[in-house]
Amino acid sequence: MRRPVGLVLIGLGAFFLTLAPLVRFYVADQVVVAPLNRYQVTNLESKDSTYFDEAEVKLKTGVTLLAKNTVRGDVRANEGNDDIAVWDSTTNIYNQAKPDKPVQIQGYRIAFDRRTGVLTNCCGANVDGDNGVRMVGYGLLFPIANVQKKDYPFYDMTTRQTAPMQFNAVEKVHGLTAYRFTQTIPLTKTASLDAKLPAKMLGLPEDAGNQKVDRYTEAYNTVWVDPRTGVPVKHRENIRSTVRTSDGKGSMIVAQADLITVDKDQKGLVDMANSTALQIDMVRSYIPAAGVLLGLILLFVGGYLGMGRREAPPLEAPRRPDGKFGDMTAPGPPKPPGPSKPSVAPTESAAPIAPSAGPPETRRPAPRSQRQQRKAAGPAKRR
Repeated sequence: MRRPVGLVLIGLGAFFLTLAPLVRFYVADQVVVAPLNRYQVTNLESKDSTYFDEAEVKLKTGVTLLAKNTVRGDVRANEGNDDIAVWDSTTNIYNQAKPDKPVQIQGYRIAFDRRTGVLTNCCGANVDGDNGVRMVGYGLLFPIANVQKKDYPFYDMTTRQTAPMQFNAVEKVHGLTAYRFTQTIPLTKTASLDAKLPAKMLGLPEDAGNQKVDRYTEAYNTVWVDPRTGVPVKHRENIRSTVRTSDGKGSMIVAQADLITVDKDQKGLVDMANSTALQIDMVRSYIPAAGVLLGLILLFVGGYLGMGRREAPPLEAPRRPDGKFGDMTAPGPPKPPGPSKPSVAPTESAAPIAPSAGPPETRRPAPRSQRQQRKAAGPAKRR
C-alpha cells in the first residue's frame, strides 16, 4: 500500500505546485478589478461656509453646508464589455438648515478600465449632461491595487480639465496607513450666465448698472487613499466659486466651503478598504504561498513512500517430489562413518570378543573334530 499512496501524494503535490502560479498570475488578474455594480454614499461637511442664496437674493455667511455624494454602477452601460466599468456620480450640496433647497447639484458619468482605473470616453460619459467632454487620466479611483508615491493626472469634473494629483505624505486615517495627494485647480471660467447682476452686488458703483457676469471656480482638493487597493478613504474639497464681470473689476462670492468627509463615513471607507485588501492578499500572496508549501510537503512525503525500499514478498512453500508442499532445505554434509562392529553368530561356546585397537586380522578357522562336524550338521547328517 505504501507505493500507491506515495504516487497519489506526488500527484497532489504537483497539482498544488501548478495551482500556485495559476492563482497568482491568472486568477488574481480576474479578481483584482473594480466592481461593476458599486453603490456608495459619502457625506461631507463644511462649517462656517458662505454661499449666495438665489431665492432670497442674499449672501449668507457662517452656515453649515453638507454635500451628499452618491455613486452607482450601471452594469448594462458598458454594452457587454466587462473590462469597462461605468459609474454615475451625483453630488447634492445644501444648507443644513434648509435640506430641501439645494445650493448646487452636480452629476456626471465616468467610464474607466476596471484593472487600471484609467478613464475612457465611451458608454455615455458626460458632465452635467455634456457628452462632448474628453476625460483624461483618473476619475474616482486611483490605480487599482498599485498606488505609488508619485503624481497622477486626475480629471476635475467642475472645471472639466485634467490637473496633477501630487503625492505629499503618508498619514494615518483611523489606523489605516494612507497616502495623501493634493490637487490645485487654478481660477477657471466654468460658465457664462445669462442673467445680469446689480453693480452694487458686484462691488461697483450703482450708476454702473446691471452687469453681465461669468462664473469662475478654483479649488484645492486633498485625497487620502489606501495604497493597497486604490480606494480613497477621505476627501477634503476646499472650493471657492465667484461671479465676475468680463473686465474682472466686479466680482462676488457665490460659494465658499471646505468640505471634509464625515468621521462615520471615513470609518466605513477604511473598513471597505481593509476588506478589499484582504481579498487581494488572498489571491496574490496567501493562496499561492500555501499552494507551494503544501505541494512541496506532499511531494516529499509521496517520494518517501513511493520511492522507498520495498519489502520482499513472502516465499511460497516448495513442492516436494511426492507432490506435497514441505521443506526442501538441502541436508547438511554426511557424517563420517564410525568403526563397524563385526556381526558374530551366537554360539554356545562363543566368548565375548575384546575390542581391538585396529582392524581385526583374518585368521583361518581351526580344524574341527568329527564329533563337532556331526553336531553342526544336525540330525539329518547323523542318519
